[in-house]
Amino acid sequence: MPELLRPERPVGIVGYGAYVPRYRLPAKEIARIWTQGRGGLPIEEKAVPGLDEDTITISIEAARNALARAGIDAELLRAVWVGSESHPYAVKPSSTIVAEALGATPFTQAGDWEFACKAGTEAMVAAFGLIGSGMADYALAIGADTAQGRPGDALEYTAAAGGAAFIIGPAEESLAVLLGTLSYVTDTPDFWRRAQQPYPEHGMRFTGEPAYFQHIGSAARAFLEATNTTPQDYTYAIFHQPNAKFPQRIAKQLGFTPEQIAPGLVVPTVGNTYSGSAILGLTATLDVAKPGDRILVVSFGSGAGSDAMAFEVTDLIEERRALAPATQDYIRRRTEIDYATYVRWRGKLVLK
Repeated sequence: MPELLRPERPVGIVGYGAYVPRYRLPAKEIARIWTQGRGGLPIEEKAVPGLDEDTITISIEAARNALARAGIDAELLRAVWVGSESHPYAVKPSSTIVAEALGATPFTQAGDWEFACKAGTEAMVAAFGLIGSGMADYALAIGADTAQGRPGDALEYTAAAGGAAFIIGPAEESLAVLLGTLSYVTDTPDFWRRAQQPYPEHGMRFTGEPAYFQHIGSAARAFLEATNTTPQDYTYAIFHQPNAKFPQRIAKQLGFTPEQIAPGLVVPTVGNTYSGSAILGLTATLDVAKPGDRILVVSFGSGAGSDAMAFEVTDLIEERRALAPATQDYIRRRTEIDYATYVRWRGKLVLK
């Protein structure tokens, strides 16, 4: 059994923030175009970025909310890390732009992270290590993405936009203290995109059993065994959300109840925000959690791997969460668009 990763210096989440674009494309609108409205729908609708929004702007908004809750100056951030699979530039970091916009430059470390849908938790684990080592007091970890999906592909129904940001700091200042983390990875080619390809490819049903369920299940079971805990020891659980069915199914397999995953299940009305998927669910859960609650988070990234981590909520949650908009505030704030607008905004109509 692998050893649980715990920093020598206790750490946790000092501030958190979310951002979801207001524009929504209903799944039934996609079905109207491609299947004449026939067939089941994996979600209700998905968030779509506006013409002036991308991974960077989403990251900045989420990070500003995290800073507001943390109550610290951006200059104290010694790392700004942005996890995404839709960075606007192939060569030009998103993290430096985010750091500059926040006022964290010039004396900070900046970097972009990539591991498909778990790039956000990947950055968080690195931040736990940085702060836990005593090298710094505060680091910012972000997971954000924009809608990607080939027109007419099954992925187009769920590929959405949104992000979450977390300021990692000392446990004594945290609204949720890290209990530990553990990762599980293999070389599983379930989802990929080669250089200069506009849309990702996926292995259809292969993305389920040998990829999503194998990795999340293995990471979660190993984490529970390593911590000598059971599903009943956690108030809430959040699993990566590529659609509405997968997280509900893995939760049941692991022994978690629908009530435990309900607060963090945001995918039906937001879609799969990729690097922000599991951690956007964590922000929604922190919005309703009480002191003493324990929260399990298990992300998934194609390629493939999962990060399992758990937190215990502290008394600081009550005063901190009111300092920025709740995740559900962004979800409720919606403007519906049609498929033609979506195609134009996302540059899917190419004229030659």
